[in-house]
Amino acid sequence: MKTHTVLLLVVFSSLPLQAEVLWQDFSVTYLNGSNYRVDGPDKQVLTFEHVAGASWGDSFFFLDHLRGDNGSRSNYAEWSPRLSLGKLRDKPMQFGVIKDVLFTSTVEMSSLSTHLLYGVATDLTVPGFNYLNLNFYRRNNDGVADNWQLTTTWAVPFSLGKQQFLFDGFMDWSSATQEQSASMNMTSQLKWALHPLFNWKSKLYVGVEYVYWRNKYGIADSPQFRTHESNINLLVKAHF
Repeated sequence: MKTHTVLLLVVFSSLPLQAEVLWQDFSVTYLNGSNYRVDGPDKQVLTFEHVAGASWGDSFFFLDHLRGDNGSRSNYAEWSPRLSLGKLRDKPMQFGVIKDVLFTSTVEMSSLSTHLLYGVATDLTVPGFNYLNLNFYRRNNDGVADNWQLTTTWAVPFSLGKQQFLFDGFMDWSSATQEQSASMNMTSQLKWALHPLFNWKSKLYVGVEYVYWRNKYGIADSPQFRTHESNINLLVKAHF
């Protein structure tokens, strides 16, 4: 684990000194939901997110602060930097619906473990989508056997009359090992944009988040311990 972490730090520290941030966004989301089985039953989540596009690729970071009604408190964070082959070569990597090819990585961090994911990603150009990305990872896990993961992220804006909406989210699928079952997490958000109603420059959304897990955290679902999970969270999300 330490070898892979050092390698990732070396790769990103070797980026050109003239690398620049092209755009960035910071947001805070408040979530309130119930029917959590593994961590449950009721929970509030405060999520801090930062996403940026740079001359070398892009970066996404989030920190979840989770507060259960049973008194539990925990934090979980991920950092996902990606190196764009098109940007590094200064030559587009476009062919068909593929807009770019990237080296992708993610560091998953909690108080219990730290996992490193690395692999290849493709950004796709699909009509109606703000973005549609596919990330193929090898998971270098802390304390359990390594496995594979596929992550898809998307964002689709749409309007109903004069009202603007955004449907976005991600799906993670992880392969099985001798210690863990294959798992799938699909998290999507349907958000109504309030900022156009008040002519605000900063974005403000209200809506719902739907989360569906199969074998959450790789724990096999059974009659004795249900790990298939389905819940709806109310959300408020502000961009700065």
